[in-house]
Amino acid sequence: MSLLPRINSPEDLRRLKPEQLREVADEIRQYIIDTCARIGGHTGASLGAVEIAVALHYAFDTPHDRLVWDVGHQAYAHKILTGRRDQFPTIKQYDGLSGFLKRDESEYDTFGAGHASTSLSAALGMAIARDRGGEHHHVAAVIGDSSLAGGMAMEAVNQAGHLKTRLVVVLNDNEMSIAPAIGALTGYLNRIREAHGYHRFKDEVGEVLRAVPTVGERLHHAAKTFKDAIAAAVLPGALVNELGFKYIGYVDGHDPLSLVRAFQEAKQITDSPVIVHVLTTKGKGFPAREKNYYAWHATGPFDPKTGAMPRSAKPQAPTYTAVFGKTLCELMERDESIVALTAAMPDGTGIDQALKKFPERSFDVGIAEQHCVTFAAGLSTEGLKPVCAIYSTFLQRAFDQIVHDVCLQNLNVKFCLDRGGIAGGDGPTHHGLLDIAYLRGVPNLVVMAPKDEGEMRDMIRTMLAHEGPAAMRYPRGNGVGADVAREPQILEIGKAEILRDAGSEVAIVAYGSMVHPSLQAAEQLARDGVEATVVNARFVKPLDAGLLLALARTKRLVVTVEEAYLAGGFGSAVLELLEENGLQDRVRVVRMGVPDRWVTHGDAKLLLAKYGLDADGIYTRVKEEIEVLEDRRAGNRPLARG
Repeated sequence: MSLLPRINSPEDLRRLKPEQLREVADEIRQYIIDTCARIGGHTGASLGAVEIAVALHYAFDTPHDRLVWDVGHQAYAHKILTGRRDQFPTIKQYDGLSGFLKRDESEYDTFGAGHASTSLSAALGMAIARDRGGEHHHVAAVIGDSSLAGGMAMEAVNQAGHLKTRLVVVLNDNEMSIAPAIGALTGYLNRIREAHGYHRFKDEVGEVLRAVPTVGERLHHAAKTFKDAIAAAVLPGALVNELGFKYIGYVDGHDPLSLVRAFQEAKQITDSPVIVHVLTTKGKGFPAREKNYYAWHATGPFDPKTGAMPRSAKPQAPTYTAVFGKTLCELMERDESIVALTAAMPDGTGIDQALKKFPERSFDVGIAEQHCVTFAAGLSTEGLKPVCAIYSTFLQRAFDQIVHDVCLQNLNVKFCLDRGGIAGGDGPTHHGLLDIAYLRGVPNLVVMAPKDEGEMRDMIRTMLAHEGPAAMRYPRGNGVGADVAREPQILEIGKAEILRDAGSEVAIVAYGSMVHPSLQAAEQLARDGVEATVVNARFVKPLDAGLLLALARTKRLVVTVEEAYLAGGFGSAVLELLEENGLQDRVRVVRMGVPDRWVTHGDAKLLLAKYGLDADGIYTRVKEEIEVLEDRRAGNRPLARG
């Protein structure tokens, strides 16, 4: 009889016999595979952590004991075990479960997570609050080996080791982030695996010395220096112990009984934080013959027996990411001063192409966006042209470095922001909706967005020809079918493009991904007898002031459209320009974008339609605003700014 249908909470799990945990883990793994085969999801990341979730909820009294997951895409088994089993087929779907951790989704989700390296800081805060409140529950954090290398995580390790706070850190070591893990810390963990025998030897030496009558304790203390010397030789720097952590490991991360024993042992350590080093395999059980770890990390639907992904029968335009990677490589071939950088997302940003073709001029710095930006700044001071390809939502983590280390010094660093706009099923932690607002206020920085993948090629060349910092955002997914074979051109900085000159009283000024929907809306309006001029803004900083001021003087209605938050966005920049020139009351300006609220997860097209950011939505809004203008002309309603 299947065990999983009987588990509606961790309390149900803890009623089972230890030897039944293997069966539970197998059933959960198959359930994840069957579900993700239909709807997609973070398949590989969660398959590798199934036994960890089972053992943690068995060994700890959750939710009384606090369990913090780093990132959250490895926590599908956690969700299944914590009362969300029947909802699991809705994961990452609109109105369904989040693909990450959400505090308002479950009491077992103690801390919301969508970005890496946050778990240790949050867990340390919980542990300190526990101690100050005189409570005694456990706090455990699960973090991957690549996330542990992130700046925040290392800062938390530093403080936790100093405070000697009682805290359990579960290091999920699969030698991977989304792509293979890199860096000196990864090498260190490899050496720990190779030196596993040292830990048992150290314990045995201590036990033998203490057993010697009378002088045993003195010999034990005298031997401490000797043991530390052994540690320095076998474990380079003895990093774990030197940082104030006890070490348990390594443990087979796919053996529930071994994990439970290790967690029970960790619970007995009360005088310091402890690291439980767990070895796992990413994508454990995934039914694919070839080990494509990146493809396994997050998948679309697939064949649950073979792992094969379905191919679209209809030819599609290449993705923006693919076009970016190809174009960058073309330009790197011509200019040896161009250097490519990314932060643990080589495939997701297209930098994988540069890493293969130009390994000596391409760098994956790991989960370290702050370091990536200042590293690029250093490269720039010596005459190189670094290109940082980072998701819009992840570049938020390096805002101070953009301001202080790049733009304040006017250094020649280029930022290419993939996933600018709605990111779909990954939800609010991954939507790139803030970058216009957080970038356009920074002096010296040129900020732009292409209308399609063809113009993106032009903008990449334009950025590299420009002397100084520049940023370009572009959306997730496929392009619109623009010509990507022609030679990329250098655009005039701050110059917009009139795509449809209707000579009417209405103008739609669109930024980036909203240009083509605006053109489609204009065609719909024309069928209704309403002509609208359509402008491709291209730049939010600097704006094409001449064109925008001319529109304000000659039109009655200007509609700005952007796939971003309205607060501080492109439309706000246009209003500021009109106010500076005393034209704010001459023309009705309506801003279309995302309102001041968190956008949930779901299909990108559905979410864009929800906020009126598709052709139908733009058409409807313009029609409504024309009615407002007609009412105003008739004297029925005062002007209200949108």
